[in-house]
Amino acid sequence: MSTPDASQPLRPPRLADALNTAIVVLDALDRPLYLNSAAEQFWDTSFKAIRKLGFRPFFNLNVELAATIAEARATQQVMTLRELEITITHGQTRIADCAITPDPGIDSAALLLEFTDIERHVRISREAQSHAMQISTRQLVRGLAHELKNPLGGVQGAAQLLARELPDAALREYTEIILAETHRLKNLIDRMLGPNQRPQPALINIHDPLEQVRRLLSMEAEKIPLTAPLRWVLDFDPSLPELWADRDQLTQVLLNLSRNALQAMSEHATESPMLRLKTRVLRQFTIHQTRHRLVLAVDVENNGPPVPETLLETLFLPMVSGRAHGTGLGLSIAQTLAEQHHGMIEFRQAPGAVTFTLILPLRTHAPAATESPR
Repeated sequence: MSTPDASQPLRPPRLADALNTAIVVLDALDRPLYLNSAAEQFWDTSFKAIRKLGFRPFFNLNVELAATIAEARATQQVMTLRELEITITHGQTRIADCAITPDPGIDSAALLLEFTDIERHVRISREAQSHAMQISTRQLVRGLAHELKNPLGGVQGAAQLLARELPDAALREYTEIILAETHRLKNLIDRMLGPNQRPQPALINIHDPLEQVRRLLSMEAEKIPLTAPLRWVLDFDPSLPELWADRDQLTQVLLNLSRNALQAMSEHATESPMLRLKTRVLRQFTIHQTRHRLVLAVDVENNGPPVPETLLETLFLPMVSGRAHGTGLGLSIAQTLAEQHHGMIEFRQAPGAVTFTLILPLRTHAPAATESPR
């Protein structure tokens, strides 16, 4: 094999540039000799920029990948990693299958890396599993709630009758406690049953409910303990068209997401609390295995505490909460309302940024009569 010369990159094969698989060719010193177009997109940088850096900084960020490459070089065997989470620039990550080929037989090349980006497929698969679990759990909770309502109604009725028969006003104080607690439990059960009204859609501007949420939360923020006044960051796309949706229900979704964030920042004494509301259009997006040409994405981002890892898989299930005084119903109700609009809520977090994203099909007219809310 000839001596590696990173100053002379390989002549780009036109066929490789047509591939969706990211192709990276390195010399013995981990200097890039070639990246195809898919690799530049995958690593979110240009070949020119990455030639200056070399590939070792990326290996330092990806210990499992670096260890497998070292093993492949030592054994001279082709090795494969499945569903590997890879950290690229700016702390972003990708999920990919990776094939590692030492001494690929290309002039001056010591290593050939092939990355197949499967993040979208993994996301859709995980989303489908999560959605199925949410539906099963909601059905179980609703069944339990219905069973509880009947005996609770009996307790309430008996307490009312007892209150009429008791001669001593001091004793009636106890029946009043029973009635107050049964009323509270019935309200909780009604919330567990979830929204009982179908959407009443009309053409709306998504920024109207967002502005209403901002006004309501601004007033609430003045009444709860915060380390500093709540800072709002509004990043709206003014070119968004109106969409077909229930304004009140979307307001409820966005209010639940924003209020959760505000309460979490208050409970954890977040320094310089911030709420960011952002609207964008996404193209060719899959929601519950249905692909949509255009969708609306509304980010509700805060700089509060991260969600514990133990809650990530069950975050949208009823009665699951990471807050000390949370009921665990706000996110479940918000997800149900989003699904009634054929949409969904996604969650992601990074250091200093916890984001819930409401995603809705960008419909500018009433859906077909054959479609029904989920």
